[in-house]
Parts: sequence; structure tokens; C-alpha cells
Amino acid sequence: MKQTTTLLMLLALLLTACSQKKQTDNDVQYVKTAKAQRLGDAAEMSYPGRTKANEEVNAAFRVSGTIQRVMVKEGDYVRKGQVIAQMDPRDYQVQLQATQAEYAQVKAEAERVMAVFEEGSTTAAANDRARYGLQQITQKLANHRNQLADTRLVSPVSGYVQQKFHESGETVSAGMPIVRLMGGTDVEIEIHVPASDYARQEQFSSATCSFEVLPGETFPLRVVSMSKEANASQLYTLRLGFKGDYDHSRITPGMSTMVYATFHQPNERNIVKVPSTAILHKNDRTTVFVVNKQNSTVEQRDVELGALDLDGNIQVVKGLKPDETVVTAGVRYLTHGQRVKEIEPTSKANVGGLL
Repeated sequence: MKQTTTLLMLLALLLTACSQKKQTDNDVQYVKTAKAQRLGDAAEMSYPGRTKANEEVNAAFRVSGTIQRVMVKEGDYVRKGQVIAQMDPRDYQVQLQATQAEYAQVKAEAERVMAVFEEGSTTAAANDRARYGLQQITQKLANHRNQLADTRLVSPVSGYVQQKFHESGETVSAGMPIVRLMGGTDVEIEIHVPASDYARQEQFSSATCSFEVLPGETFPLRVVSMSKEANASQLYTLRLGFKGDYDHSRITPGMSTMVYATFHQPNERNIVKVPSTAILHKNDRTTVFVVNKQNSTVEQRDVELGALDLDGNIQVVKGLKPDETVVTAGVRYLTHGQRVKEIEPTSKANVGGLL
């Protein structure tokens, strides 16, 4: 009887120990990790861009009406001052003729009143009304002459017709582009940078670009201008020009390119960068989970963030030290002090982990 009781007690203890071990193993969370990398004294950012002519103009009528004729086609070369489109002028001709008749009448009446005033036969008030009336109709006549002249659209620059927006017979409003002209002889590159990079433009050091159609070649660039106002996507337009000579026959407007910009940033505060997936925003806190190598647990730690780069890494300016290990996947399912086991990175030669 005693042997049976002792056996049952041993069996119960064994089952309890196995249950506790199984429960402990289930508490361990497998996680992906990465080391916090210290930023160097220079950081390189990359931006997609596009080449464009250094003079790119949208030519538009200054008056509204129906297009009578567009004299150019895409690819044509035009000279500055050349007529490139004609609007139907009939309404503006009629308007000018009516104003000319009104001008003749007002002018004759004004000259009569001013002559009588010189003889002292009318009042100064009547003389002023005549004089101001003549000035008013003179300006009106000049305006209507200009409007008739503006039915002819002339090229503001010498260059090539890049795009034609409207054809003959279409009715357009004043200011609507009719053709886009590509003037000048140089090519520039236009990129769009986020507000975080715009804020540190004083740290900008240098820039280069490369083209997929020109493998193995890079071209140094210089800053031409930076917009002072962000667009709807909170991006700022940066225009860059080529330093020195380049082959105009190989680099033409409309080509896609990649621009690499270098920023000098003294790292006196031990700023580090980690994958953005390591960041947890919850309950008004911004935190990361730092792995304690000694006991294989994680510490939830508050951090202060900086800029996000195009490679998916984000700067941590406070709360994290270089070479500390952070969890980069599944952070929403972790708790402070939880036991974890790091997943070993897959070898490049063992694609899919099959070996």
C-alpha cells in the first residue's frame, strides 16, 4: 500500500514538473532582432528624380476665346517672338471698333470743353470732368487694342515644343496652357524631398546622380534652387544642375534618374538608427523592446525619434545606445520582462531555410 502511494506521488510530481516546463516554454516568444547602428558623420539619402529643361514654359493666351489655329506641332523648334497660335479675333475687333468710336466722341467733346474753359466761359469742375473722361476712354482704348493683339500667341522663348495641350476649334480661358516650350540649352534635375530633409538643408554637402540607361556612370550635381513652400504631399521641390560638362546627346529632358545626396551630421548625441518596424506607438508612448542578452528578456523603453530614411530605418535620438539589440517584428504582442528567443538569421546560401 505504501509503495502504491509513493508511486502515485512521484507520478503526480513528474506530471506537475512537465506541465510547468511546458507552460514555461509556451511563455517564450520567438522574435526577429536587429542591432541599433550608430549614425556616422555623413548620411546619404537617395531620391528618385527626373530631368527637365532649365527653361520650361507653358505658353498661354492672355484672353479667352476659340482657338482659330495652332501653327506648331510637338518637336518643332520655335524662335522667341514667333507666332505659335491664333485665336478667333472677331469679338475683340468689334469691341475695339466700338471703343474707337466712343473715344472719338469723348475726345471731341473734351477738347471743346477745355477750349471753352481757357476762354473762361465754363467752370473748373466741367473742365475736370472732360479731362478725366478723356483719360479714362484713352486707357479703355489701349486695353482693347492690347486684347486684340493678345489673340496672337507668341513664343516667350526660343526652344522646342515639348507638348501641345489644345487644338484648333477648342475654346479656352485666359491663362490655360496651349503648348509647353522647352527652352535653354542645359538640363536640370528635379526631385522632391520630405520636410525632415528640408529642415537640415544647412547640412547638405554634395549630390550625385546616376541613370539606369547609363550603367556605371555618376554625375556630380549642384543646387540650383529649393522651393520655400511644401506641396499637398508635404514635399519640397529641389532643382539640381550638372557640375561641369556632360553629353547633351545622352542626357535629355524627361529621363528618370536617382539622386544621392550627402548630409554632414556630427553625431555628438550618439544618435542611432533602427528598422522602423521596431517602433511601437501605444497609449501616447513611443517605445522599443530592448533584448537583455543575459536573461533573454525584453525591456520596454521610451525613445525619442528623428528622421525616417528611404531604406525604412528611423533615427532614435534619445533612449537607445549603439549596438543594443531591439525586436523588429511582433512588438505589439510583447510585454515588459517577457522571455524571448532570437530567431537566427537565414544564411544567404540557405534560401527558404531548407538546408
